[in-house]
Parts: sequence; C-alpha cells; structure tokens
Amino acid sequence: MKLGVLVNLNRCTGCWTCSQACRVAHGLDIEEFWQYIRTVGGNEIDEPGGTWPNLHLSWKPIYTKKCILCADRFAEGEHAYCAFNCPTEALTWGDLEDKNSAISKRLADLKEKGFEINEARPWEETQQNILYAERR
Repeated sequence: MKLGVLVNLNRCTGCWTCSQACRVAHGLDIEEFWQYIRTVGGNEIDEPGGTWPNLHLSWKPIYTKKCILCADRFAEGEHAYCAFNCPTEALTWGDLEDKNSAISKRLADLKEKGFEINEARPWEETQQNILYAERR
C-alpha cells in the first residue's frame, strides 16, 4: 500500500476547507496545520502577482511531514478528511499501488487529458506521495 493525494490545481479555489477539516478532525490547535494552502502569485495570502491588467493567482495545497495521509481512515474504509470535504473535488486520495483505486483512475484520466503531473520539490520538505496535476 502506498497512500497518496492527487491535487488537481486547476480545480483548487484556495478555500481552505481541506485544511480546516484536517485541523478540526485531528483535534489540532487553532494555529496548527498538517496541510495548508499556499497562494501562488503575490507575497501575501490571496494577493495576485503581476501588474494590471496581467495579474495571476492560484493556490497549492501543501501537505507537511506531520500529515499522516489518514492511514487510520484508510484502514477503516473511510475517506481522508481533506479529500472528503473538498467542495470542488480537487483532491483525490487513496492507494497509488491499487490500479482500481479512485486515485489511480483519476491520475490516468488526467494524464489522458494532457495534464502535467508533478511532485513537490525536495526543498519544500513536504509529505511524500503528493501529486499535483495541472493543465497549462
């Protein structure tokens, strides 16, 4: 078994629902996050980059090394809190080694549609097995 999360960056709206679901479900302190949303654009949260009229803004869920990928939930046949609560269905979670799992099927579908699939860079020091899909 190889648990992972597939993030469709074209669907993420930066709402933080995944982060809040994880924080509340795991009983974390109000300022502690095992998964958070990084704004891609400017220097602050939800600040666009570029200059008018050529602004750009997107979001990237970041899974810290504290994230347990909801292994306990998998063993119980339940969904990961982040993926279950994502209102845009940008997150797909499951066993990357199981070709019949939702994550494997979604990964194949996005590849077929021309999405680029990447992992976080090592310097980001994030949880392993987090895949990012994006169509440019």
